[in-house]
This record gives sequence, structure tokens and C-alpha cells, in this order.
Amino acid sequence: MASGLFALLDDIAGIAKVAASSVDDVVAQSTKAGAKAAGIIIDDAAVTPRYAVGFAAARELPIIWKIALGSLKNKLLFLLPGALILALVAPWLITPLLMAGGAYLCYEGAEKILELVVPHAAATPEEAGKAVLDPKLLEEQKIAGAIKTDFILSAEIMAITLSTVSTSSFWMQATVLAVVGIGITVVVYGAVALIVKADDVGLAMAQQDFAPVALLGRAIVIGMPYFLSALSAVGTAAMLWVGGGIIIHGLEEFGLTAIGHASKDIAVAAGAMMPVGGIVEWLAGATFSAVFGLLVGGIVIVAMHYVVTPVLKQVRGR
Repeated sequence: MASGLFALLDDIAGIAKVAASSVDDVVAQSTKAGAKAAGIIIDDAAVTPRYAVGFAAARELPIIWKIALGSLKNKLLFLLPGALILALVAPWLITPLLMAGGAYLCYEGAEKILELVVPHAAATPEEAGKAVLDPKLLEEQKIAGAIKTDFILSAEIMAITLSTVSTSSFWMQATVLAVVGIGITVVVYGAVALIVKADDVGLAMAQQDFAPVALLGRAIVIGMPYFLSALSAVGTAAMLWVGGGIIIHGLEEFGLTAIGHASKDIAVAAGAMMPVGGIVEWLAGATFSAVFGLLVGGIVIVAMHYVVTPVLKQVRGR
């Protein structure tokens, strides 16, 4: 009887060890996937606050909350099942889809830089008047636009995650995709909520009688526009760096290694010239990927404006 009890306890301990090991694997692989998607996460956090700009302070957090719920729906109801089906039916499509997503990121990054050089036309007075007259409709349009943008970025995040766990079991893939999807949504939109409300917090602090608190509050209010501009610049650079890096890695998967080797050689050579070689090497590699991404983005912009858009107009006309 006692030996049977000890055997049962030993089995339970073994199961617990397996469960703990599985949890460790999920955490490790989720962390690895999240790190690979860091550039997209930065861009997501940089882009989203603009969707709450121009609304009353009381509407800012509800807008962010609705976008966050839409983001979770994108990831868990659409992208996660789609990624798992893709892994089962056509795993060979993962790399081409990643490269297509990378090209989109390069296009978005290049568009933002082009906007700085050649600003787009401002809204017409009629459009501006409509926005003022119908704030509820404007809010709904902003939320819908944010969720659509999030879908593209979330798809890239889930594809990167899937490529990280492509050799794992089905349930491990599903768990890691869910953990990454939920975790990234919480981190991104939690950060966005803090960013959006930072100026209100700073204003409240600036009105306090205690001088150091008031001074810090004024610094926050004055510094937030500069912080948002810097965050937007970092997000743009991250899009180009991540998008370019994804395409370079995808080309290597298909045997086209020249660009990848050039990137590594330049990074190693730059790292060897500086005392903090590791950091410089990483920066050089990231810069190479970003420049390559900008080149790809420029090509996509030309193709979109002079090939894809005219063809779509002709198809719609017919």
C-alpha cells in the first residue's frame, strides 16, 4: 500500500516536472519571439497614440480600450487560427509571407520619410467641417482605422512568432502564439494609455504647491510633444530595420546570401574598429538592414503609385 502511494507521488512529481518544463519552454519561446518582434512592437506603440489625438480627455482611454479589444480579436480570433492552419497545411508559405509583411513595413517606413520630405495635401475644408460636425463618426473611423493598421502589424508579429516555434508541437505553437499575442497587446496598449494620459498627469502635477513636483509636471507637459516626435522617429527606423532584416533573412532562406553576407561583414568590420565592439556591430547591422529596407520601401512606393494603383483604377472603371 505504502509502495503504491510512493509510486503515485513519484508519478505526480514526474508530471509536475514535465509541466514545469513545458511552462519554461513556453516562457522561453514567447520571450524569444517577442524579442524578434520588438521593432514592430515599438512601431505599434509609436503609431497608436495618434488615434486618440484631437478628442476630449475623457474619450482618450475609451478609444485606446476599444482599439486594444480589436487588437486582441485580430490576434486570437483570426490570426492565431490562421497561423496554426498555415503551419499544418503549408509551412513553406511562412517565409514568403514574412517577406511580404517585411516589404509592407518597409513601404510604411519609406512613406513616413517621404511624408517628411513631401507632405501630403491637407484635408479639404468640407472634410474638416464634417469631422467637426460629427465627432462620434470621426471617433468610430479612427478606431476602425487603428484596428486595420493593427491587423497588419499583428499579422507580422504572429508570423514572426510562428517562425520561431515552427519546429515545436501543435499545442506549443498555439500556446506561444496566444501568450505572445496577449502579452504584446497588454504591453503595447498599456504603454499607449500611459503616453496618452502623460500630459494630463503632468498638468495635474504642475498645479501642485510642492515645487519639485510642480517642476516635474511642467517638464512632462513641455517634453511630451518632443517625446512623441522621438517615439515616432524610432518607430519609423524600427519598421525599416525590422522589414529590411526580414527580407534579408528570407533571401538567405532561398539561397540568395550575398546581401546577408555583406551585412554581416560590414557589421563585423565596424565592431572591430570600436572598443564597444558588440554594440557597434549590432548598430551597424541594424543600420544596414534599415537602409536596405528604405531601398525596398522606395521600390514598393514606385510600384504602388505607377503600377498597382493605375491597374486598380482601370479594373474598378470596368
